[in-house]
Amino acid sequence: MSAGRDFRAALPSLLIIAVLMAAGNTMMGVFATVQEAAKAELGLSDTQIGLMQGLANSIPLALLSIPMGLLVDRLNRVRLLALTSLIWTAGTLLTAYADNLSILFAARMLAGLGANISTTIGVSLAADLCRAEIRGRSMLLLTIGKYAGSAAAFALGGQLFGLFAKSGLYGFPAWRAVHLVLGLGSAALTLLLLALREPARREREAVSAPARTVARELWARRAFLLPMFVGQTSVLMADAAAAIWAAPVLSRSFGQTPAQFAGWMGLVIFSVGVVGAFTGGIAADWGHRSGRRGGILIGALVAALIAFPAALFPVMPNVFWFGAAMTLLLLGGTVTGLVVATAIAVLLPNELRGLCVGTFVAFGGLIAFGLSPPLVTGLSLWLGGESHLAPALAIVGLAVSIVGVLGFALAWRNAPLNYSDEAEGVR
Repeated sequence: MSAGRDFRAALPSLLIIAVLMAAGNTMMGVFATVQEAAKAELGLSDTQIGLMQGLANSIPLALLSIPMGLLVDRLNRVRLLALTSLIWTAGTLLTAYADNLSILFAARMLAGLGANISTTIGVSLAADLCRAEIRGRSMLLLTIGKYAGSAAAFALGGQLFGLFAKSGLYGFPAWRAVHLVLGLGSAALTLLLLALREPARREREAVSAPARTVARELWARRAFLLPMFVGQTSVLMADAAAAIWAAPVLSRSFGQTPAQFAGWMGLVIFSVGVVGAFTGGIAADWGHRSGRRGGILIGALVAALIAFPAALFPVMPNVFWFGAAMTLLLLGGTVTGLVVATAIAVLLPNELRGLCVGTFVAFGGLIAFGLSPPLVTGLSLWLGGESHLAPALAIVGLAVSIVGVLGFALAWRNAPLNYSDEAEGVR
């Protein structure tokens, strides 16, 4: 009953964080929905799109995620979340006016930076809004928010594209009009943060520990953290490649327009977010309460195993099986992401969480977004050209999914029971 009251009291704040994370993920993901139109207008190739989508996300993550993680552990996180919201809003509005690859690259960099860094802030805030035994539920809400945003990038972005393709918006091409309208909406949602207050920090082992000390504490936990990082990064690679290249595959291989696939893709992504978040949150809390070493990671390992064959979604025989397989792939990614976030919130002390999540976001984003999109385009060119995008996407997805399963298996084996037991081992 106490846990229930605790969660109900935190629910309004958690919902605000989830809504902002949804907005950020919409701003980051909507370009992929309409990128075929942008590619045609600006005269871009698949290779340029892949490099832009990958590097625009990975470069700022690699440079700023770890410093932001340190700031999250020390500064007012609500103000930091407001700053990131303004960053992704600026990137979305700039996308609407980009007239060459360089400006478009900068715009997508801002949109991706703000949305990805918000994860670090959101996890830290949610961990302090709820006690350890119910943190899976708080991470569940954040995950739903993230996938609601990704779903809106397809559903809302595609529907707006179809609307503006017919009627126009003050002479703007449809893909530009989509970014303009969504950017203005994102600016309005930032005002919700006026109702959010900074929570007290829980479970602190030290106050403002030097960065070198914090990094040493994380490194001492490498037997558990490194394989978990490898597992989650590999899953993220498969999901990132799918998010960027699913729309072009649907257009080229199945003859679908954004307006045609917007509704069902948005429904798939949102349903996966809700089901995966509930499944991951319940699995994480159950695994932690089981008292078994590595129990909190069992759900991630099972999800990675189930999602592995679904990487073949681009080469399915029709749109139905494409959607079914992609649903399974994204479901696995949702569950693993939720479980990993909960594991960090439960198995690490407060002063290590921000840096750990920031490190995961930095290197995971650098590898997943920086490597997987151009890897797909490079493989498609090697196979014979842009018409081979679908098999290239399937091959990359299968390869990284195998690595993900192996990483989670090793992390499960090396996981501590809780953060205090691990701290004793470090000392």
